[in-house]
Amino acid sequence: MEPNANTTPAVSKETLWYLDNYIVLRDYYDRTISRIAARCVRMGNIAMEEYPFYRYILDVLEEISETGEFILEHKELYPYVEKKIAGGVEALKKNLQEYQLELKNNSSPEMIKEDAGELDKMKQALGEFDKSDDPTAGAGMNMDQLMEKLMKQDQEEKTLKKVIKIKKPVNPENTQAVPPKTEGSN
Repeated sequence: MEPNANTTPAVSKETLWYLDNYIVLRDYYDRTISRIAARCVRMGNIAMEEYPFYRYILDVLEEISETGEFILEHKELYPYVEKKIAGGVEALKKNLQEYQLELKNNSSPEMIKEDAGELDKMKQALGEFDKSDDPTAGAGMNMDQLMEKLMKQDQEEKTLKKVIKIKKPVNPENTQAVPPKTEGSN
């Protein structure tokens, strides 16, 4: 029996996932743009680039671009592309170029530098992380280790608290240290 010319080549589920993911991401991107545009109107008609979470759009664009590139590199997916995407491989290439251009135009070197600068500012503001104050330290300890740690902390706290005990009275004759007002100065 000869193979039918209309059959598509066998492709793994993992590889087919990229095509399905690309289609889902395109739809998700369109919906996200619509939602953010509406949100910008409600926030006082601000520009989309001023929306606080605008960079999320760039993340979605980046994922679309990576997924689209994967599809183009795997020619065994082309018959599936022809069936699932209107316009086939040529439409995929055209749309992918538009997404990549949009990503390139909106993620300028200044934005990348700005992101790095913001990250440095956050690190400086937070300072070095002191692991001794980490409340999660001890996670994964067994009961004996945990009890040892708690006992050690308790002992350290006790040594820090010093109680001052007076062994001798301040006024050994038990007389009044400050004369009463009736005893005026002579």
